[in-house]
Amino acid sequence: MAHQRWTWLTRRPTFWSAAVPLVALCAGVLFATSASTAAGTDLRSSAQQLPDVIREQTHRNAEAAVQVRNLQSDVDRLSASQAPGDVRVEQLTQQALNLSAQAGTREVRGPTVSVELRDAQIPSDQLPPGMTVDDIVVHQQDVQGVVNALWSGGAEAMMIMDQRVISTSAVRCVGNTLILQGRVYSPPFVITAMGDPTALRKALDDSPQVKIYKQYVDAIGLGYEVRTSPERTFPAYAGSVNLQYASVPK
Repeated sequence: MAHQRWTWLTRRPTFWSAAVPLVALCAGVLFATSASTAAGTDLRSSAQQLPDVIREQTHRNAEAAVQVRNLQSDVDRLSASQAPGDVRVEQLTQQALNLSAQAGTREVRGPTVSVELRDAQIPSDQLPPGMTVDDIVVHQQDVQGVVNALWSGGAEAMMIMDQRVISTSAVRCVGNTLILQGRVYSPPFVITAMGDPTALRKALDDSPQVKIYKQYVDAIGLGYEVRTSPERTFPAYAGSVNLQYASVPK
């Protein structure tokens, strides 16, 4: 009976046979890192809930603004009740009342000019040569340019969207959303100024920043609309009027 001889050969390692252990090791490290970062929570669901968090915080800020207005009314009422018996309180109350219009802490009524800024309604795959998606959305400098023009035109009071703003209010945009005093807004953005309509419109026409924006209005269809109202009422500014960061120019 013939004996069959088996020859066992050692296979030479290929690229894949060498890479599989390395890939498995990297996968294990990633799994461990994800588990440590998640700390028992679902990372994917947390990312998906971010818009809900923003909406909830915006709602809380709106409620807080209402509480501030109510508390300010209580302070004014209590101060008025104490004024007859305290000359100093009466003097301070009158001084605050005289400055309330300039500070924006008093409701005002008068003629207004409103400016509405809108993103361009053009598909991203149909952009003109040399244009990008950043060119078809309203940016922070566009909103700020309108705000600055209206202030320079003699605006006595101003609102952005549904909030009263003052000269120290910050205008910030993240992407194509506006963040104003803790609340988030999507376009179109509406800026409304109270004052002489003729002077306000002239300030818009003379503003270099607004002129640049209008070039994009003509080129790719950004939205720009100006409207005049004979009379509107602005609520009092509900935020803090105390300066946190300021410096005196030399």
